[in-house]
Amino acid sequence: MNQMTGIERVGRILKRQKVDRIAVCEAFWTETIRRWTAEGHLSADESPVTHFNFDLENFNPFRLIGDYLQPRKVVSETDEAVLYEDGNGVLQKRLKLTTNVPQLLSYKVKTRADWEEYLKPLLKPIPDRLNLEGYRQAMEQAHAAGRFFFASSMNVFELLRALCGHETILMAMALEPEWIEDMVQVYANLIVSLMEILFAKAGKPDGVWFYEDMGFKGHTFFSPDMYRDLIKPAHRLTWQFAHSQGLQVVCHSCGMVEPLVPDMIDAGMDCLQAMEVKAGMDLVRLYRQFGDRISFIGGMDTRVLLTNDLHAVDQELEAKIPAVTGRYGYILHSDHSVPSEVDYATYHHFVQRGVELGTYKA
Repeated sequence: MNQMTGIERVGRILKRQKVDRIAVCEAFWTETIRRWTAEGHLSADESPVTHFNFDLENFNPFRLIGDYLQPRKVVSETDEAVLYEDGNGVLQKRLKLTTNVPQLLSYKVKTRADWEEYLKPLLKPIPDRLNLEGYRQAMEQAHAAGRFFFASSMNVFELLRALCGHETILMAMALEPEWIEDMVQVYANLIVSLMEILFAKAGKPDGVWFYEDMGFKGHTFFSPDMYRDLIKPAHRLTWQFAHSQGLQVVCHSCGMVEPLVPDMIDAGMDCLQAMEVKAGMDLVRLYRQFGDRISFIGGMDTRVLLTNDLHAVDQELEAKIPAVTGRYGYILHSDHSVPSEVDYATYHHFVQRGVELGTYKA
């Protein structure tokens, strides 16, 4: 088979159609790229997407935070950290010198009354909530390089978590489901309306990529029944809108989400990304259960890369890639992202050997 472009390759993989080889993409810690650049492996300001010739790119043009005009109001700042209130009224502390998840200190929206009075009135689907020029430029650059281009966005559970925190949201799912239903409906309608504006004003992407972390180690954050009742309707609305535009849907989720996968597929998910091994996800098992219906991105244990043992890396790749390539529906990626302790030579070998194993013979 002739060598394909990333646009062709990823587009066919998402539909589980015959391709020349598996595709490749990755997420990196900021410190990883900084270290590899300092060591001379990457040129200054060189993107790893370009350096490793990845097959796809993502760009998030959506401003879904409440006060999008002031998404970060600095309260205090030092050389090591910044304390700020975001546009949802969440007080956060973020370290400056390392890649890190911010520490969430307090939330303005704690009750349904807070939601109704403060945030809900702000969530209007207006063009200013879109970074149209950044989106146009990112899509143009991706296509010029032959890469598949995704418009990416948080989806409803991730937005609720960012607004109120896990504890408030999960308690409300059990005790105040009507409030959850209202928030989910508002956010889902906002996402769809903004996609309509985006596609009309700046053109359609090649696919849509949603971030939706719904699990932790060994467990989902909520039961499958709660997913079906409260979250799935929003997924169906947003994902089926993408389908109505001829676009495939990737859903990223960290943690253990295997119990939710059948309903996610029913809602319209075309590809699952991450498959975090330390949380209990197993790429090969998932492929055997669902590989005739969806494609997969990721599932390669980052802890193996952290050993910088090339033999161990080979074992990880050889145990999984031959098992998940039969239906052409796999894209090489770690099970989360690549930390700074991973040597450049290790990651370079990971990509080379992975593509070698994932190249089809005919």
